Amino acid sequence: MERIDILAAGKIRESYYRDAMAEYEKRLSRYVKLNIIEVADGPDKKAEALRMLEKLPEDAYIITLEINGRALSSEELSQKISELESSGRSRIVFIIGGPEGLHSDILSKADFRLSFSKMTFPHPLMRVILLEQIYRAYRIMKGEPYHK
Repeated sequence: MERIDILAAGKIRESYYRDAMAEYEKRLSRYVKLNIIEVADGPDKKAEALRMLEKLPEDAYIITLEINGRALSSEELSQKISELESSGRSRIVFIIGGPEGLHSDILSKADFRLSFSKMTFPHPLMRVILLEQIYRAYRIMKGEPYHK
């Protein structure tokens, strides 16, 4: 089974975000081994980056979430994950920074820079959106129905 890690700055405090994340984690468990890694956010981007770098596996394909990254459709994200798995990249790490964004030390590690929008989203909500899109990507990959 493939593995996807979500490396994110900060803890989710709101129960409604935790509940939504738990639902998508449960749904994804039939497709992929999912691991959510939280590091303390702040006090500055550099300190946050150091904590993230300690958690980054060397063999992973790194996808950073960035406002200036490349926007993909759900189908394109599904294809990207499928191609990575087919090429032997069995571990993918998505990185979500804290409120100040990602430090250049993390950005330089990116194999792919992904943007969900030019808009700014609350970081807890972004985790839910990312999980939903990963779930949708696997549904597409498996030829299962999904809401268009």
